[in-house]
Amino acid sequence: MVSRTFQKKEKLRKKKEFSQAGRGTRFDSKNFIVLVSHNPLGIRRLGLTVSKKVGKAVKRNRIKRLLREFFRLHKEKMPESKDILIIARKRVSHEIRYTEIVTELEKLFREKVRS
Repeated sequence: MVSRTFQKKEKLRKKKEFSQAGRGTRFDSKNFIVLVSHNPLGIRRLGLTVSKKVGKAVKRNRIKRLLREFFRLHKEKMPESKDILIIARKRVSHEIRYTEIVTELEKLFREKVRS
């Protein structure tokens, strides 16, 4: 059975991890920039960046919460042994719906990001 939890080991946590992921291959969509780089750990890890230009803390936290939920439910479809850094563009609306995020990121991962 596939684990649907978002574990601590699946998070990019340190500045060094974020900077290494930031050197990865870049993929753009309407609301997000996705950077994918290889990691030697054999697991998928997620890092999120939502700047203050997006909005106040409540808006930024909502976007991060929705992105974590997307990762949690779709991680088995993502490439293995990769660090995935998702950066929200400043034009992303705080009113964006989860279904819009799913549609946009599924299309991006299906068409551009491959193992």
